[in-house]
Amino acid sequence: MIPGQISHATTILCVRRDGKTSMGGDGQVTVGETIMKAKANKIRSVADGKVLAGFAGAAADAFTLFERFEEKLKRYPENLPRAAVELAKDWRSDRVLRRLEALLALADRDHSFLVSGSGELIEPDDGVLAIGSGGNYALAAARALLRHSDFSAHEIVDKSLHVAGEICVYTNDHLTIMDI
Repeated sequence: MIPGQISHATTILCVRRDGKTSMGGDGQVTVGETIMKAKANKIRSVADGKVLAGFAGAAADAFTLFERFEEKLKRYPENLPRAAVELAKDWRSDRVLRRLEALLALADRDHSFLVSGSGELIEPDDGVLAIGSGGNYALAAARALLRHSDFSAHEIVDKSLHVAGEICVYTNDHLTIMDI
């Protein structure tokens, strides 16, 4: 990210339905009013494919957080809630980590969390989580599709991210979607 510029690089959406979890993100990286990249991948599979992680914000900061999160998962295997809590505690209390500008979306088959450096650790009631500049558009579309369709989690993520891409100028339709 260029100093002084705000990065509006992302829409990440996670949906849990019928024992399946899907997380997807668009590929656009924007700095200021310039599209710098169209095919970025902002979603990762970790813990031997049992956990999905997505980020919004500065990429270098997100990679640092991914590494810390993976360390927490190794310390607390098969326990995403504990790993997320420990990451949030470190992120909030560590002087260096506190300056990182990113949000993480973390999910397994049973839980999904938003984690931020300001201390938020939020698990949504309905299994739907969205972050980034187009997150609210994707979230609204996903909740509507959950209530009024029989689409799978993957299909809801795909359709909702496309809706966000039609509305948010910082979101495109080059999608990465992963399932567990």
